[in-house]
Amino acid sequence: MAITVSLVALFGLVLYFLLRSHSLSAGGAFVAAGFGFFLASTGAAGPINEMANAIVAAIPNL
Repeated sequence: MAITVSLVALFGLVLYFLLRSHSLSAGGAFVAAGFGFFLASTGAAGPINEMANAIVAAIPNL
């Protein structure tokens, strides 16, 4: 749960700075958020979550 919250915070921060620098339009941000929301409800959510957990677990070993 803590990893999910911190990844959401990280992606939210990146999205905020992209919107502030006008590198991403508000419409594009809405599409990206909608895509993430709907992707989380598909069968791909499990493997994506496992991959993110594996990456986070591998970082301290670098």
